[in-house]
Amino acid sequence: MTYDADPETRAQQQQPPLAVPERGTPQAAAGPGPLPNPEATPATTSAEARLIPQGERDKLAIRLQQAVNTFVDGPRRAVEEADSVFEEAARCLTDAMAERRGTLRSAWSGKNREAETEELRVALRTYREATERLLRM
Repeated sequence: MTYDADPETRAQQQQPPLAVPERGTPQAAAGPGPLPNPEATPATTSAEARLIPQGERDKLAIRLQQAVNTFVDGPRRAVEEADSVFEEAARCLTDAMAERRGTLRSAWSGKNREAETEELRVALRTYREATERLLRM
């Protein structure tokens, strides 16, 4: 005998993954709301969710796996390579966050204009979401 979930549970299980709305979409203009639990929902696949481009992440992952695979033949060299991969990943994250911050700041801090309350609200929400993502790492 098999157990079938009730219709509401099935509907919840069939929901698509939550995505971070792009700036300027009606969803982005909606008020700040609770963020999904990262352990409870699938990873977001939008470009905004990935701080390091897929190609760069793949290269770093391959280099790290190669370091792990060569440990037996050259432990010191393997650890040095893992250190190098870690350093490059940290640099990529730092660069991506600096670029993201610059983009956010330019949206509200123009010298020749007063930012509208709505622009400030959206900026605050975006800062909050980005910071919460960092704190979950």
